[in-house]
Parts: sequence; structure tokens; C-alpha cells
Amino acid sequence: MSATRVFVARLAGCTVFDPAGDRLGKVRDVLVVYRRTESPRVVGLIVEIPGKRRVFLSIGRVTSIGSGQIITTGLINVRRFEQRGGEVRVIAEMLGRKLDFNDGSGEATVEDVAIEEVGPGEWQVAQLFVRRPKTGGSPFAKGATSFALWRDVVEQTKGGEAQSAEQLIATYSDLKPADLASTLMDLPQARMLEVAEELPDARLADVLEEMPESEQVEILGQLGDDRAADVLDQMQPDDAADLIAQLSGERGEALLSLMQPEEADDVRMLLSYEPDTAGGLMTTEPIIVSADATVAEGLALIRRQEMAPALGAAICVTLPPYEPPTGRFLGMVHFQRMLRYPPHERLGTLLDSSLDPVTADTSAAEVSRILASYNLVSVPVVDDNHRLVGVVTIDDVLDYLLPDDWRSHDGDDEKRTPTRFPERTVPVPTKRPVRIGARRRAGNGTQ
Repeated sequence: MSATRVFVARLAGCTVFDPAGDRLGKVRDVLVVYRRTESPRVVGLIVEIPGKRRVFLSIGRVTSIGSGQIITTGLINVRRFEQRGGEVRVIAEMLGRKLDFNDGSGEATVEDVAIEEVGPGEWQVAQLFVRRPKTGGSPFAKGATSFALWRDVVEQTKGGEAQSAEQLIATYSDLKPADLASTLMDLPQARMLEVAEELPDARLADVLEEMPESEQVEILGQLGDDRAADVLDQMQPDDAADLIAQLSGERGEALLSLMQPEEADDVRMLLSYEPDTAGGLMTTEPIIVSADATVAEGLALIRRQEMAPALGAAICVTLPPYEPPTGRFLGMVHFQRMLRYPPHERLGTLLDSSLDPVTADTSAAEVSRILASYNLVSVPVVDDNHRLVGVVTIDDVLDYLLPDDWRSHDGDDEKRTPTRFPERTVPVPTKRPVRIGARRRAGNGTQ
């Protein structure tokens, strides 16, 4: 081994390679089992392979850990990971736990866990990196940190006491919303709800947009009405509308009354459309500019970091006002066309005359046909007065067409069993929206 002691939090996100240097996946957690008199034994790693599938990698198949990468024997069980009784995930379940020192010196919180190799293919928990409660009155003060051996501490098991999720959230801070959503859904239910409650409003909104509706409803059900409304305010209007539609009429109306008026109005409008129509699929916050706006101004809007790619692919040009429902819709300008013209060129001269908008009652099937026939990533939606009310993007259509459980579907229809090592082990193959004057972020956090 190139390293005999490593900290688990530093392993999160490390790339796993086979002996030939081909990338197999990324580490998402470390799995241990408790023992009566000794430190917990490491049984393996939870690795995310292509397709966002979480699989188990036995620690005995790891040949090297070091320099931010892990080398394996090249063979990996590609069945979806299922946690067994007695197994504990270090990042998901140990970090943030409170401990008491056996010598009576007080309590501490686990911030990291060091594992070490004690024999060929055998690893165990070596030390805990812990933080004591702060002693000063300053809000910026932090408690002292220290290392502790497993035998020197005991975990607190007070009934009903919530386990801190702060350290877990910090560990996953760099994950994209879709990856964080996948990670949360892979946690035990109680831990998933606890972590969701601790996420900032905007971050939780991004994550909820990437989850199936059943998980969205479950998490929102754990939040108080004021917090739930704040999170809905941060979501894309179409995603918020889809979520509210899954709630009881009484809870949905209560949350709408607590949301920001402009956000609630957008959501109410979307709820008035049938879900299988363009109005039910669209987002109400595309990029909207006047005909006098220049190429330079248009490019500045679409290059915003928070801009979703599908919405940044084209800009809508209308008469005033420039918030849906706008003045008369004039047309769209695709970003590739903007790249072919000088910065001072007016967008009103670059309209795509071949693209006709759809109406809000156009069927989802027809919208899908238009996007496929003309190789588009978005199509504008207008009302009876030809005013722009929103756009339907390709991701909205895919969400509608794919099965409800597509986010957790791994492409393998074979019935899975919790068997850790099947008879055959195979190698893994290598290899929403901004308008001028918008109030806050738009888009779903896609980079």
C-alpha cells in the first residue's frame, strides 16, 4: 500500500482506477462493521460507477490508496449496493456523531475518521478526529480539536437525539445537485431527512428538483410551512408547481399563501394547465430581451454560471413588458447565431423566422415531436394574444416522457439480491432561467 493511514473525508470523491489506469468510478463512502472489543473493521468502499449506480468494492480488492486515487484489482461487483444489518457508513452515519470520553472529560463531535491497514487487505478504524464544544461566547469561536482512539470514547445513544448533519453536508459541499440528490436517496431514510433539513434553502431547492416526486413530498412533509415556502420560492416555478400538485389541496394552498407573491403567481398559473400540455411543462422564466438588445448583452446573460444549458441555448425577443406574459412575442435567437455576429449587432435582426411558437394547450406529444423534428432544445409558448408565457425545454420533456423512477433506475431489469459477491464478477468498462431584472438566481445549478 502506498498509504497505511488515511482520513475517510479525504477519500470522498477520489477516483478508482484499475491496474491499467482506466477509471472505474468515484468513492462515495467507506463501510465498516462494529466489533465488541476492537475498533470497527473496514469491509469495503461504496463506489459510484457510470450511470450513477452505487456498488460495493471489497477492501480486499484495493491494492493502493494514495495521491487522491485508489487502485483496485480491476474486478468489481456491478450489482447495486444494498446495506446489510450491522454495516455502518462512515461519512453518512458516523461523521457528526457525538461521543463521550471514557475519562469523564466531556463530549465531542466526530469530524473525521482515520482508517489504517493492519494486514494485507485488512483495514480498521485507527483514530477519530473530534471537536470539543466551544467555550467562548463569541459566535465565531470553535471548540478545540483533538485525536481520540476508539477505545477512549463511547457513542451517545440518547433516545430521540438527532445526529448532527453539519459535517456530512460539508463533506458533500462540492457535489452537483444531481449527485447530491442521488447521494441523499442512497442514505437511510431518517438520515436523508435529517440532512435535508440542515441544507440551506437554495441548496435544498436545487436538490429537490433532481429527486423523484415521492422523495420531494416526503422531505417537504418534514419541513414547517414557513421553511417549505422559502424552499419553494427558490425552486424553478415549474418544478415547484409539480411538487405542490402532489400535496393535499389544503397544504398546497397554505404554502402558496406563504410564498413570495410573484413566485406564487407563476406557480398558480402553471397549476392551471393540464400536466400533459405545453403549459404544464413550461418554465415561466426564460431569458427575455427587447429587439434593441445587442449580441454582447445577450451573451452576457447566457454565460451566467447558474444558467441551465437548455435555457441558455436561445434568447426570447418580445415587445414590452419583458416578464411573462410579455408583450407580443417576436422570435428567438439561438446562441450559435449570436456567435457569428459582432457584439453591437441588434438581436431583433437575428430572429429565427423558421421557428413557430406553440400554444399553452399544445399536447406534450406534439411538443416532443417539434423538438425532435427540428433538433431543438427549447420551444417558446404563447397565449391567444401571441404573448410569451414561457418556454418548454428538452429536459422538461424528458422528465415527462421517462418513467417516474428514472432517477433511481440503473438500467438492469434483473431482480437484485443483497448478495455481496455473486458467482460472476466482471470488470467495469472504462471509459432554469434569467430575465433582465430577475430577482435572484434562475436555473437549476447546472454548471
